[in-house]
Amino acid sequence: MPPTHLADLAPAERKAAVEALGHKGFRAKQLSTHYFERLVDDPAEMTDLPARERPSLVSAMLPTLLTPVRHLVADDGRTVKSVWRLHDGAMVESVLMRYPDRVTMCISSQAGCGMNCPFCATGQGGLTRNLSTAEIVEQVVAGARMLRRGEVPGGDAHERKRPLRVSNVVFMGMGEALANYNRAIGAIRRLTDPAPDGLGMSARGLVMSTVGLVPAIDRLAGEGIPVTLALSLHAPDDTLRDELVPINTRWRVGEALDAAYRYFEATGRRVSIEYALIRDINDQAWRADLLGDLLTQRGKGWVHVNPIPLNPTPGSKWTASRPGVEQQFVERLRAHGIPTTVRDTRGQDIDGACGQLAATTG
Repeated sequence: MPPTHLADLAPAERKAAVEALGHKGFRAKQLSTHYFERLVDDPAEMTDLPARERPSLVSAMLPTLLTPVRHLVADDGRTVKSVWRLHDGAMVESVLMRYPDRVTMCISSQAGCGMNCPFCATGQGGLTRNLSTAEIVEQVVAGARMLRRGEVPGGDAHERKRPLRVSNVVFMGMGEALANYNRAIGAIRRLTDPAPDGLGMSARGLVMSTVGLVPAIDRLAGEGIPVTLALSLHAPDDTLRDELVPINTRWRVGEALDAAYRYFEATGRRVSIEYALIRDINDQAWRADLLGDLLTQRGKGWVHVNPIPLNPTPGSKWTASRPGVEQQFVERLRAHGIPTTVRDTRGQDIDGACGQLAATTG
């Protein structure tokens, strides 16, 4: 794992760490302000720290975790996909997406992924390791710095007068976040802790995605953090889901949906069902009807479905559904009374599928 970073620690732990280095405890608050609130990464700008103490404090408490390898832009610059090299050479990706009313970041929780879903570029590469809490948080902080520095264009004149900030974070990048549970929860707490202890984001702007690790879903429901749960289902029947999402052989479709419904009951947060539409594999009308039946059997108003046009990886047999088939799938779900919105896809011209860019970067 990487060196311990300020973002790995709760505020009291930061103070203790700074004192253990021989510095006054209040320096921890100053460092937190620089990192989370001012988004400073240049020690020369941390002028409230004594010049003599500054190098040792910054190197110990704010070590470099992510080194940029590539930044690719799309959508007239409003989408920026980044590849980062970690301290041990592992690669991860994050994506910043600017919309008229928000800025969303898609972040990674693991280098690679061990869930082995065959249509996913990350899954094809296997799991390298879990990320630390700070490595997860630093992806968001790096995006926030890009916004602060005006490196992400877009927006009308009125919008440009407002300070830009990351408003939404989705754990939908590389990895299965709930398989890295403690560090992912630590990252959520750093993102939502009030500034300067954290970034001060609303938990309602965070989305935790999972392929259906049932015990971890139930554990998340008890954390008291009202993030949105997104269940990556991709098939409503066990026979097909066993192939598309191999963890289904451990927790079946019904068990995953039951856990998602319990999450809704515990938090009051509507659950998202993520469904990658794959041509001639899972996009049949009868599967839309089966999914609609399974969701309505568990109640009303608890769920929303996001069909996702698959962004295929080079050489893969998996490809996106035909537009007419996609539309029929959506209409069948809506006929069951299920709110359904096709996911906006960004960055298709820059190896947009998760894992593609890291896999092709040396």
